Amino acid sequence: MAKEFTRSDRVAQELQKEIAIILQREVKDPRVGMVTVSDVEISRDLAYAKVFVTFLFDEDDSVVERGLEGLNKASGYIRNLVGKAMRLRIVPELRFVYDQSLVEGMRMSNLVTDVVRKDKQKHSEE
Repeated sequence: MAKEFTRSDRVAQELQKEIAIILQREVKDPRVGMVTVSDVEISRDLAYAKVFVTFLFDEDDSVVERGLEGLNKASGYIRNLVGKAMRLRIVPELRFVYDQSLVEGMRMSNLVTDVVRKDKQKHSEE
């Protein structure tokens, strides 16, 4: 019987939770603002972690760039706090990446809504 979750999956899930708490409570950089950790991908050796984030007010690309710059500058501090919160032999090196999936999902939803609306309009005219 195969394991459902590998150790790296469990560590990634716990890392996501810890980083979200740290970003909410500890990081005071004004560039970061309201940020959500949507996913964490961790290497098999637990040495590197890619943290996917979304920003609450991300209408502007400059907000995203400034936020990612602030997060990547604070990654050492966040890594230090993660090391204190989690008992790991190796605390992964953190790299923050903007998560496009929410924006893409909204764009796809709008496209589907437009097609359905145009289809109904076309059938009502016939």
